[in-house]
Amino acid sequence: MPRHTLETSERRFRGKIFGVGTTSGVRFVVGHWDRSPFGPFTDVFLEQADGSSVLLAPDELVAAYVSGTYRFDTVSVVDVRTRRTARGLEVDAGPLRASIDVGAISPLGRVLRIVPKPIARDWRWLTAIDPVARLVAPGAGTAGTAGNGRREYYGVTGAHDVTGVRGTWAGEPLGSIAPLDPPVAFGFASMPRVPQVVDVETTIREPAA
Repeated sequence: MPRHTLETSERRFRGKIFGVGTTSGVRFVVGHWDRSPFGPFTDVFLEQADGSSVLLAPDELVAAYVSGTYRFDTVSVVDVRTRRTARGLEVDAGPLRASIDVGAISPLGRVLRIVPKPIARDWRWLTAIDPVARLVAPGAGTAGTAGNGRREYYGVTGAHDVTGVRGTWAGEPLGSIAPLDPPVAFGFASMPRVPQVVDVETTIREPAA
């Protein structure tokens, strides 16, 4: 991945976010980014059953930026590898091994089809609909801040159900699919309680100098 200094005050990340709960109590969010200021990459936000949070990042640059935007108890730089399969996505990231199954478009996805994508990604729209988004998908949100004064906007344009998960965390079985309950608490919002994968453009705006 290229290493370079970023000069813009606004950064956009476009890709998919997988939100997965498990019967072991481990809940995790995989950011699979096709386009970003850092190039394509994948990172993992994970909460253990005891509530402690972990960031699994592919390199120091991503680790520094992400941990400066969201809150974690532990930040680990590990080799993050992914493979798209006919069923969904396989993730190999340090102590995490997971195969995620993706199903049909979700009820949230059907609602999202109503809004044209350029509008759905606009920060002004996302600010306006944030209260509604929190009602429709409890735990989720579209606008807010997690830290360092950075404003964040989640422009979600599609959603599919996550129907299954298999794998291990630190050598222990993850168990089967379960709701993201309690919601993960890395930033100002979680993923919806029902496990799913969303198509998203995340915009992060730096505070004014």
